[in-house]
Amino acid sequence: MEPLVPSTGWGVTHLYYRLRAGRTAEVDKDAEWAGKELVAAIDTFTAAPDHQVLCSTVLGLKADLGIMAIGPDLRRHDALARALSSGLVSEMLDPVLSYVSLTETSEYMATVEETRARVLAEHGPEGAEAHLAEAEARLAKYRDDKLHPRLPRRQVLAFYPMSKARDPDANWYRLPFEQRRALMSGHAAVGRRYAGRVLQLVTGSTGLDDHEWGVTLLADDLAAVKEIVYEMRFDEVTATYGRFGPFLVGLTCEPDELPERLRLN
Repeated sequence: MEPLVPSTGWGVTHLYYRLRAGRTAEVDKDAEWAGKELVAAIDTFTAAPDHQVLCSTVLGLKADLGIMAIGPDLRRHDALARALSSGLVSEMLDPVLSYVSLTETSEYMATVEETRARVLAEHGPEGAEAHLAEAEARLAKYRDDKLHPRLPRRQVLAFYPMSKARDPDANWYRLPFEQRRALMSGHAAVGRRYAGRVLQLVTGSTGLDDHEWGVTLLADDLAAVKEIVYEMRFDEVTATYGRFGPFLVGLTCEPDELPERLRLN
């Protein structure tokens, strides 16, 4: 079957499952084979170039298993979800949440023309050439990292969906573009203070799921996730216009570690 690829960005699917009560209490062949099916489904997804899965076991009782799948072919995303909804693995797992989004760049990021104008203003026509090439390369890399992410595995993966308010007294979509851009610039500055501690991937889901964005945070320190979300609550973008869905946080692992983590072996 031919791949189905969006014209811009890659598909991102977050899937969360709860272990079905009583099914994994006994170590039996069904549980063992379910674990093998789970790993095989993930391996099939990641067998294609540019397709990646980040697995986690979820802290608390909202879910037990989290799977974040990233890659261009939407048919592979669909096949992964169907594989986990059939066979023995489906008898062990109950779905509790799914979220579909696309990677995207921010509409507020600087354009090539704006970047050139800034470099020319800072360095003048004579000294701008080398700086222009460097600035444009940096902009291209930033854009590619957002649209085609290759995420490192960190110890902690947190996910939550969010939207911007459309309340009568706080309607984000009634604000002029330049005002929204200025507000988002201050919001982004908070995130940059956590560079090296928290990696953020914001994906777009307007028209695709119940909220407008999905936010994934990767860190090696759970406290860093708590700190960045708390600090951003005081930023005007979040304090006035932020609306949030459920928060889920888990401890990451390699796919072949999942059967042991979930006691399916």
